[in-house]
Amino acid sequence: MTTVELPSAERVAVRATEILTAIEADQEFPAFAAASLKYNEDWTCYSGTPIISRYNQEADAAPLFAEGLRALCLKAAVFEITGDEKMAEIPIAIPVDEMTHAMIAQPQLLARITARVGVPIIHQTNQEHTDWRTEGYTHQAYRYAWGEPPERYWIDHEEAQRRLGVLRGKYEEAGFLNMGQAHLIDFGEPVAA
Repeated sequence: MTTVELPSAERVAVRATEILTAIEADQEFPAFAAASLKYNEDWTCYSGTPIISRYNQEADAAPLFAEGLRALCLKAAVFEITGDEKMAEIPIAIPVDEMTHAMIAQPQLLARITARVGVPIIHQTNQEHTDWRTEGYTHQAYRYAWGEPPERYWIDHEEAQRRLGVLRGKYEEAGFLNMGQAHLIDFGEPVAA
C-alpha cells in the first residue's frame, strides 16, 4: 500500500497563487463574489463567524471572502498535487471555513469557473478540519503564498475552542442550547392571516 505525503508547503503555495489568479481573472468571478458576499441573515451560524471579536458582517464579509477563497485555493492545490481528497482537507480556521460554505453554495458559478480554470474545489463537511494552528502546515503554505494570515480570521484552534465556550454560555443564558441547534422559546399562538 502506498502512502501519499503532503506536498511541500512551498509547492502548494506556488500552485495556490496560480489558481487564485486564474479564478479572480475569470469572467464570472464578479458574479461569484457578489453571490458569496450576500452573506445575510439566511447564513446565520452560531459557531463560525461569531468567534471573531466584535464581528460585523458588513465590515468583515469582504476580507473574510478573500480568506475563504485563499483557503479553497490551498485545498485545491493540495488535491491537484496529491489526487487525494482527504489529504486536501487541510486544517483551516473556523470563521474561514464558514465563509467557504457561502462560496460553495454558489454551485453553478463555482462549477463553471473551476471548469474553465481546470481545478476542482475540494470540500466535504464530514472530512473538513477546522483545527487550524499557527505554524501548522496550512499556516506555512499560506505564509509562502501571501504572507501572514490575518489573525482576526485565522484564529488558532485552542483560542477558537475557548471562544466557543464563551459563546455557548451566552447562548444558554438566552435560551439557545447546543450552539443554536435547539432553543427554549415558545412562540405562542400564531397570528391569524
